[in-house]
Amino acid sequence: MSQNMLKEIFGLSAELVEKATLKGWKIATAESCTGGLIGAAITATSGSSGMFKGGIIAYDNQIKTKLLAVPPSTIGKYGAVSEIVATRMAAGAVERLDVDLAVAVTGVAGPGGGSEDKPVGTVWIGIATREASFAVLHHFADMSRNKVRDATCLEALKALLKALD
Repeated sequence: MSQNMLKEIFGLSAELVEKATLKGWKIATAESCTGGLIGAAITATSGSSGMFKGGIIAYDNQIKTKLLAVPPSTIGKYGAVSEIVATRMAAGAVERLDVDLAVAVTGVAGPGGGSEDKPVGTVWIGIATREASFAVLHHFADMSRNKVRDATCLEALKALLKALD
């Protein structure tokens, strides 16, 4: 991770902790392709224990199903890397972790695993509150596995901040 990206991630994390704390919101994560990077970035900020309840690393589809309530039929029909799965993961995190806001990420970090429909660098970021949920598609082309993961972490923090506003 470049120093600039790392600095931006930690800056966004500090801003997120401050805004969520002021608003009195609890936040959680549901992470697949990032494997806990988003939660790690948030908890690197002092004071995060007041607003971050935790996260679920749902790398395996069975964990998405069992812990985040994503129906197996949804994964079967659309694939784990899809808008509906990212949305359901985020909504599942809100429900199962009893928070006001959650982010979920699912994607193809590479270097293998991509397809014509979902090339390496394809990532869905889901956001959910108690009232609504949605997902946004990102394409991080021509990046290494770790850069895809880092860029996903950065965009997930931005999405959480936007949802707080």
